[in-house]
Amino acid sequence: MMPIPDLDSLLNLDIETRLGVVQRLWASIVEDTRGGATLALRSKERELLDARLKEDDDDPDAAIRWAEARNALLGER
Repeated sequence: MMPIPDLDSLLNLDIETRLGVVQRLWASIVEDTRGGATLALRSKERELLDARLKEDDDDPDAAIRWAEARNALLGER
């Protein structure tokens, strides 16, 4: 694993530059996952995901559509 750049130096960058760094990091993560890279889950995380998938499989009508959830979060109708 490569050493992490000095965090204090990164935090001292202006907001626009820090956002650019974050965007590049996120894009690199997306690209890595498209190439097959994975992130190992702890057993508790896997159990939680499995439980949520089972809950959805058992009662798919209990979920709401993303558009509804987004509108509710944004206070729209």
